[in-house]
Amino acid sequence: MRKTKLVGLFTFIILITFFAFTNLSAHCDGIDGPVVKAAKKALEENNINYALIWVKKEHEDAIKKSFENTLKVRVLSPDAKELADMYFFETLVRLHRQGEGEMYAGLKPSGTDIGKAIPAADEAIENNDIHKLHGIVPTKDMKEVEGLFNKVMSKKNFDVNNVEVGREYVEAYVKFIHKVEVTSTGKEEEHKEKHVH
Repeated sequence: MRKTKLVGLFTFIILITFFAFTNLSAHCDGIDGPVVKAAKKALEENNINYALIWVKKEHEDAIKKSFENTLKVRVLSPDAKELADMYFFETLVRLHRQGEGEMYAGLKPSGTDIGKAIPAADEAIENNDIHKLHGIVPTKDMKEVEGLFNKVMSKKNFDVNNVEVGREYVEAYVKFIHKVEVTSTGKEEEHKEKHVH
């Protein structure tokens, strides 16, 4: 009986933790998220560097192997292409999450609700305009968020073939997105921001 209660409590804690980070996970893990978009670009342009910037150097070989296997298989048939591409997406997202020290529970479908903050943060980067975050991010946090935003913008126009510089952009991007997420929801950061090197 006591064991059952402990298992129940443990499950409850896991669920609370999962739902606390659902939005952030869905952004990184989403089919329409930035990591999968990078994977698609890598396949379209036949340039793995679009993908490599999203993982740590230690995971480069695994991504390169996955990329090569995907290119070989995806030309066989439309079904093979779909499966091979999904394999590459899964591998890239999983290793990106691993590099951040975060759990990975599979790709989230397109259109997953991630709230207003993260899409607004992505739009701010796309348009070089942070004003839409006013009213989403508390006033007391805006100065720090603006500093992180400026760092992202200073690194945005990198040469994709310079992987190390690309990783610096991704690192700045992840810090900015994480900060917008935790401040806009009123959550305290319970984990250190991880760097992608």
